[in-house]
Amino acid sequence: MPDLPRFVVIVAPHTSNWDFPVGLAAKWALGFDAHWWGKDTLFRPPLGWFMRANGGIPVDRHNKHNVVERTIAAMQASERFALALSPEGTRKRVTEWRSGFWHVAKGAKVPICCVAFDWDRREIRLGPVLTADEDDTAAGIARVRAAFGDVRGYDRSQRIAPA
Repeated sequence: MPDLPRFVVIVAPHTSNWDFPVGLAAKWALGFDAHWWGKDTLFRPPLGWFMRANGGIPVDRHNKHNVVERTIAAMQASERFALALSPEGTRKRVTEWRSGFWHVAKGAKVPICCVAFDWDRREIRLGPVLTADEDDTAAGIARVRAAFGDVRGYDRSQRIAPA
């Protein structure tokens, strides 16, 4: 991970429930302290405490309560703060990425670190680190998304086994 005080990490593609335990294992292996947004239902008992202890920030997807602005404020108030997000916002195949990661990075004036979960190659790829400096949000997100052009998400027909 980049040695930066504050940044946004986008992890893509998010195609499986396996992404969370694999990502959490990678986070622990790297000694990486990151926060992440998750749907509020993940934070109910019995596992809510575990999600929060591992950096989770619950988000009510029906009423976001200014989560972007609150995250920018928390990031700016902290000496070190990384926010890891899935730009798809769901495990389903989507044609458009959600823009929250872009608005946080642009609003907090921090870089975006791309992390790819490439299930075909059985690897987690770190980088590149990009900036959110375009005024055109759609064009900026398209530029970031291009960094994931050759990455394949988890396919249910695959088996998790040594390559």
